[in-house]
Amino acid sequence: MFCSPTFSLHGLIHVSDSRSDPPLPPAPALDARRESARRERGDKLMRFLANWQGMAGLALVILFVASAIFAPWIAPYDPNAMDIPARMSPPGWAHLAGTDQLGRDTFSRILHGGRIALMIAALGVTASLVIGLALGMIAGYGPRWLDNLLLMLFDAVRSFPTIILALATVALTGPSLGVVLAIVIITTIPSYARVARTATLALRNTEFILAERALGASTLRIMWHHVMPNVMGPLLILAAMEVPVVVTIEAGLSFLGLGVRPPQASWGTILNEGYLVIRDAPWMVVAGGIPLILTTLGFTFLGEALRDIFDPRMGRGR
Repeated sequence: MFCSPTFSLHGLIHVSDSRSDPPLPPAPALDARRESARRERGDKLMRFLANWQGMAGLALVILFVASAIFAPWIAPYDPNAMDIPARMSPPGWAHLAGTDQLGRDTFSRILHGGRIALMIAALGVTASLVIGLALGMIAGYGPRWLDNLLLMLFDAVRSFPTIILALATVALTGPSLGVVLAIVIITTIPSYARVARTATLALRNTEFILAERALGASTLRIMWHHVMPNVMGPLLILAAMEVPVVVTIEAGLSFLGLGVRPPQASWGTILNEGYLVIRDAPWMVVAGGIPLILTTLGFTFLGEALRDIFDPRMGRGR
């Protein structure tokens, strides 16, 4: 209640108020908080390890990534090496998935096609997530007119068919891997932007955001230090579930001749070549479809397991 005078060495009296210095939290409270956070992380890890779908999805994802990265060392043959006498050979010890109409080893082409799928998925999902995060936070935290404008833009992009966009783009530029990547990024940005916008709208009027505004924090600081960390969780889960969508888009465009150009290996081109000779060599279509199915299952199982663990509402719903 009273200010206590203190004396300096020069005999001057200074008045200090002990209430001006906020008390530091006691060490036991900090230790308890750290222990609680550590216990919560351990509980989430145990829940993930106990989820058979999550573990199966993780195993399939690791298989997909490892086979794509180490394809040059795993593949028994050059994916473009032709062996005409062995053309359209059925699966066997010499060729695990058979050969195509040019005598190329299908198993080696599948492994190298996985590299294309992984590259498109990694670059496409990363670029879409970053751009969608930025646009979504701007829409959710910005003025009303800007929010409405960006929502119209998102709806316009989502309503445009991917195949029509691909056909129009290829007619202007020609088929290439860059065209596939651009189409993937453009068509998947709205999904991330809408999730980021919804999460930002839920955060913009919370107490800690209002406190930051009252303290004079800039909009950029609030969005970078307070909004983005709380938005990234749902976006990362969405990214895990969007990877098979991106892989399917790449395979579909390549199947139609709008993506990867021969002789470069791609799961879509393998399916296209197998479809032409499906009566004589059905194993090509089967071999080209299996990695697509396993990749879709793997990322879907992994994304759903992460969502169930990190989204409390989903946990209570089940």
